[in-house]
Amino acid sequence: MKPDWKPLDEELARWHDNGLRLRLWWRDDDAISVTPALNRLAALATRLGLPVHLAVIPALVRPDLADWAASHPQIVPVVHGWAHENHAPASEKKAEFRLHRPVEDIEADARAGLARMSEVFGPAVRPMFVPPWNRIAPEVVQTLPALGYRVLSTATPRKTPLAAPGLEQVNTHLDPIDWRGSRSAIDPQRLIRQITGQLADRRQGDADNDEPYGILTHHLVHDEAIWTVVEALMERLTSAPYHPWTVERKEDRQ
Repeated sequence: MKPDWKPLDEELARWHDNGLRLRLWWRDDDAISVTPALNRLAALATRLGLPVHLAVIPALVRPDLADWAASHPQIVPVVHGWAHENHAPASEKKAEFRLHRPVEDIEADARAGLARMSEVFGPAVRPMFVPPWNRIAPEVVQTLPALGYRVLSTATPRKTPLAAPGLEQVNTHLDPIDWRGSRSAIDPQRLIRQITGQLADRRQGDADNDEPYGILTHHLVHDEAIWTVVEALMERLTSAPYHPWTVERKEDRQ
């Protein structure tokens, strides 16, 4: 049975009727090298005209990714932790940047992440920090501005516009993957209900509409069901009135 996109289409029509434009952004996690899936992601981004913030694992990045990114203007490299290594005990959820080791070591990894990405991508890298598994200790967040980061991105609606002084919080809000179940696409009707409700809350003033609305994908694990949902969703969002949002270069903020 084909998904019924009518509820989302109707909500987007309400945005149009109210003269509203959605600030939309896209983040894709866990990139290391060029793959067929990454080429498919870039082709979709190019067709839609919407940049993808590619969260790259600094310790594992391969040089071929830099040349490839340079020839794909819709790709925006950002820092995805350091090595995507879990330091949490088995009794806790996975995390690389929570307080499971000395803060000095964690800060060193965050610093190394931006340095490595700058070495590989040069000025193309944007000063956004994306902690693996979207988890980071508040104590670590406070250190990020001094390391050169200007934006922190995790998941779910932000509580405040600033995660720390000088550090904007811009999260993702919708993930199409059923991580705790099939690890394929979530039920499309569930996804449609979720995004329709989120957009209605923003339109009615019940949620922070100043925060760019973020779609989160993981190209390396996409099967055809996930690609189908992502493509259908993004085509609708980019066909409605919207403003694409991207992280500014560090020098553009100065």
